[in-house]
Amino acid sequence: MSDFNFLMLHAKLAGFKLLVSANRIGCEDEFSKMLHDRLMAGLDGAIRSTRRIVALQRELVIGDDLEGTISCQLQGEEEVLARRTFVLLDELEIDYFTYEYRVNGGEWHNALSADCDGIEISYPTTVSVSDTEIGPLATIIHDIARETGIAISVARVVYA
Repeated sequence: MSDFNFLMLHAKLAGFKLLVSANRIGCEDEFSKMLHDRLMAGLDGAIRSTRRIVALQRELVIGDDLEGTISCQLQGEEEVLARRTFVLLDELEIDYFTYEYRVNGGEWHNALSADCDGIEISYPTTVSVSDTEIGPLATIIHDIARETGIAISVARVVYA
């Protein structure tokens, strides 16, 4: 069982969710509202994960885990939470083996093209949105990442 305090993480995440919710009230445009809503959804998911982890820790302390099932579940939940990333705008997935990419979980597109000059592979890239464009939420995003260790991506897909 890890020594990390997931109850403290839960409290931090809940506090940040409250802060983001209060900050959303001042939003004047749809882009800002959308970023706030997606961040709150990400925080909700992380909060649910911490609740499951704390429940499994409690179950492990109280009950018998002769087969190691609870320990295995707990380790899996901790790993999932540690790898979690909040994607607030665009998500780009690239499959380098098939030369394909997809944006936001949509259809796969081929990045490979050929003509008389040869073969060209052209993947789109992501460009981070500036803190100015994100507005006051930028400070909160940086604080969440710093205090919880959860990565937060606010990037747009750009086609070359």
